[in-house]
Parts: sequence; structure tokens; C-alpha cells
Amino acid sequence: MTSYKKRIASILTLLPILLIGLPSAHAEGLLKQVEKTGTIKVGIANEIPYGYKDANGKVQGIAPNAAKHVLHEMGVKHIEWVILPFGALIPAVKAGRIDIASASQNVLPERCQQVTFSKVNSSYGEGLLVAKGNPHNIHSYKAFKDNPKLKLGVVTGADELNFAQAMGIPQSQIVMINANSDAIPALQARRIDAYAATGLTVHNLAKRSSSVVGAEPFTQPIYHGKPTRSYGAFSFRKSDTAFIKRFDEKLAAYQKTEAWAKDEMHYGLSHEDVEAARKMSTAMLCAGH
Repeated sequence: MTSYKKRIASILTLLPILLIGLPSAHAEGLLKQVEKTGTIKVGIANEIPYGYKDANGKVQGIAPNAAKHVLHEMGVKHIEWVILPFGALIPAVKAGRIDIASASQNVLPERCQQVTFSKVNSSYGEGLLVAKGNPHNIHSYKAFKDNPKLKLGVVTGADELNFAQAMGIPQSQIVMINANSDAIPALQARRIDAYAATGLTVHNLAKRSSSVVGAEPFTQPIYHGKPTRSYGAFSFRKSDTAFIKRFDEKLAAYQKTEAWAKDEMHYGLSHEDVEAARKMSTAMLCAGH
């Protein structure tokens, strides 16, 4: 056998093994897969209140609660929850390791290039977590631009990095951390002088330790020429168009109910936040408006 024929034979031998490793959703489409098996893999970042596993092992939060309702309406019988670092969610969706990211990810144009987002499901502003007493008198992102000695903590993959860069904070003043749970230890160790996160995250972290507080008052960072308001949604592979269409139909119906609004406000969102989520268009956000 010639070396060329040997190479062809080797490839043909390995092909079945390679095909076995491909996610089934890629092979037949997520909607058909779910209709056939009744199961789906959903990723969360284990961040309160967006999507997390509580002390009893139950997954809940703004995004998972809505996802559970919508998926049940779609006939899903079993959800396999997968906990990942926030920055790993979109890569996991793209690679087929999970089918949906359910973490109230902010819909940004650069993310829209990688995945398809559902209808907007939540809306929220930003905040800063600081040491008790706010020793450096930090009340905005601008404080870091004004004082080059200050360090700002940001979770890897979070959109707060974009906000910081847009406000002109140099990379040398930004400290990347893996998760929200690392923020308080980083502040206590003085690795950072403030932690940038959504207002809801800051509020919930401040309740965990008497050594930290949310910076009050707080001025929202300016992004794309206007004060920041984030809009969270579910993300999917771009190829799963049929599933996304069905998911959005069920989500739109759920958002017309008081049950949806009540659940959103249960986690600290205001009536203004709820109405902002109802009114905003994902297409407009992806277009940078």
C-alpha cells in the first residue's frame, strides 16, 4: 500500500471516532434533539442573583427561573445545569459543551457576533464594591482615571472591562479576577480598591461581609455616549435558529404575565428595570443602539 493510501485509510478509520465526539445538537439541530430526548444542557456562572446553585443544591436566579418556565413550556423534561466561569460561557455555547447560557449576560455587539441572544430578559445598572468606610472616596469609574494608584477589580469576560476601558482607565490599573466570590477577599487583601459589577451583584456581595459596602452615591459609567444600562438575555449557538424562535415565543408570552415580573423583582430588580427589559429590542442592542 502506498503512503498516500495508508493516510487515507487512517483518516477513514478515525472518522467514526471523531464524529462520535461531535455534539448531537450540531448534527440534528437543538430543537429536534430536545423534542427527541427531552433534555438540555444549560450553563450558569453561579452568580447571585443572576443564576446560581443555592445551599440545597437548587439552581435558581433571574435567568434560570425564566429558563425553567420557558423550557417546561417547550416540553423539556430534564435540565442538566453546568456551572462555568462567566468568561467561559460563550466559548462553551459555541463549542457545544452547553446548549444555553443562562446568566443574564449583557447583550453587546461584540457578543452578538459570536452567539445569538434571546429576547431581553432583564435590565440593570452598575455599581462598585469598596472597603467599609470607602477609604478612597470612590463614587465612580472616573475616580480611577483621576488617581493612577487605585486598582479596579473586574471579573474575566465581564462587560465592566469594556466600561472601564471606555472611561479611559488604563489596563495597568485593572485587576482581573475569576468570579464574584473573589471580590471580597481581593478587597480585604488590598489587591484592589474597588470591585466593578452590576448594582445587583454589589448589593448582594455587601450583604455577605461587614468589611465591604456598595459605593454610595454612585455615578453610572458612560458607554457609547450614555449612562450604562445593561440588558441581560440567554445566549445560543447561531445555528440553532428553530429552537431560538420557539424559545423567544414562549419567553414573550411569559413576560406578559405578573408572575414573570414578580420573580424579577423578587431578586431586587425594580419596576423600572422590569419595564426596561420588556421594551428593549435585542436587535437594537446588537446593532449598538
